[in-house]
Amino acid sequence: MGITRHHGNQRMSQIVIHGDTAYLAGQVAADASANITIQTEQVLAKVDKLLAEAGSDKSRILSAQIWIANIGHFSQMNEVWDTWVPEGNAPARARIEARLASPDLLVEVGIIAAC
Repeated sequence: MGITRHHGNQRMSQIVIHGDTAYLAGQVAADASANITIQTEQVLAKVDKLLAEAGSDKSRILSAQIWIANIGHFSQMNEVWDTWVPEGNAPARARIEARLASPDLLVEVGIIAAC
């Protein structure tokens, strides 16, 4: 069973596929000046694009790790998440409050999905 890597460099790959499973690197918003709602929407749009490239989609997500910079943003992030996740296909999920790579980044999402 081979391993394929996409959009990588020396440090990391955006997608790693092993067998029938796709692992996505943590995704952050394109516009770090945006609020938590916009950042979450941007992150999930990136996830959609990467999953499609891996031959998967959000209905096949097995696990999600969500890091947010401020626990006070939890409900706003969840509003976006809840409308994005297909009904009946909620993945296992962890939400962690964490300091992200830049102080302007408010949310990061890592995904494992079936292909």
